[in-house]
Amino acid sequence: MIKIKNLVLASSSHQRINLLKKIGVLPEEVISSEIDESYYNKELPKDYSIRIAKNKAEKIKVIRPDKFVLSADTIVCCGRRILLKAENQEQAIKYMKLLSGRRHRVYTTICLYTPENKLHVKNVVTIVKFKRLSMKEIDYYIHLKQWYGKTGGYNIQGYASALIMWIKGSYSAIVGLPLHETYCLLSNYFDLKYAFDN
Repeated sequence: MIKIKNLVLASSSHQRINLLKKIGVLPEEVISSEIDESYYNKELPKDYSIRIAKNKAEKIKVIRPDKFVLSADTIVCCGRRILLKAENQEQAIKYMKLLSGRRHRVYTTICLYTPENKLHVKNVVTIVKFKRLSMKEIDYYIHLKQWYGKTGGYNIQGYASALIMWIKGSYSAIVGLPLHETYCLLSNYFDLKYAFDN
């Protein structure tokens, strides 16, 4: 594991912190980037994900101008409809009924701001297919409360993984950080070859 002294993670997500550890990276600092995540009328899902990830990075860059700032945003969409974080049971049930038996897309954007204010942006799309869900399965899932605060109303690391038939793309991107793309991006500035030697 290597602690990168001038890298700030603009997120308080435990999933993203743990994902970085999988590639041997510990940021020097982790700062929650609380921003307005409402979406614009007729805004496309990919554009929304990129805008939110940029805004998160920009907010932290203001207070840490001499650091590398890494941010990410993950959204779920069904068609052109963006499914935000489920905040109540009614919303979670609605999401599960919508995703049942259908394919949907997960957009994850990562942004890296350099101390020289160069901005790198990478967007990753993953396709997910849920099995057709019975009301019994939906009710049980809602009972577990693993949907709370989760984009699209599900956590692929929990019970929802049993309801997913297949994914096409990056599993880690669904969790919150596409590791291949993140590793390649950070490797442009940091020597990560020996990250697991320490």
